[in-house]
Amino acid sequence: MKETIRLEDYTGMILKALPKGLLLNTNGGKFNSMVIGWGNLGVTWGAPTMVVYVRENRYTKAQIDKTGEFTISVPLDGPVPEIVRVCGGQSGRNVDKVQAAGLTLEPPEVIHTPGVKEYPLTLECQVLYAQRQDLSALPQDIRASMYPPDVDGTHPMANRDPHTAYIARIVSAYIIR
Repeated sequence: MKETIRLEDYTGMILKALPKGLLLNTNGGKFNSMVIGWGNLGVTWGAPTMVVYVRENRYTKAQIDKTGEFTISVPLDGPVPEIVRVCGGQSGRNVDKVQAAGLTLEPPEVIHTPGVKEYPLTLECQVLYAQRQDLSALPQDIRASMYPPDVDGTHPMANRDPHTAYIARIVSAYIIR
């Protein structure tokens, strides 16, 4: 069962949970979930939006580019360590994250990407705009710490790959009960 929510009633909670890890879910032929700790929640072009940042070599990026959509799953009681371990440290190219992390998928309302029952606050998002970062435009300290040129793009944390920023309209928001 899903309980529709007013997004503005949950923005503080979502932003507080973000640096601890939300799930960015995709479904471009195979469900995938990635832990994110960066993002923006707001209003763009008069619509409620979520901005997510995905590195160049991530399986998630290929999925979003293919479908133009994703869901965001937010834990209500804090991150689940096993979900964070699997979804934050392994690639969906090689691992079935539903099985490995013990995820329970919930059918979506508007788009084609499910939510995750274990992280029940769900935002269904449709991409409006995507922009690849120009690393030369970033301050040197951020480039050095977040984009070290000697770290391969497959490394799960900071590496040399730029991010693509996806600005997505939130088309449905609910809590899976």
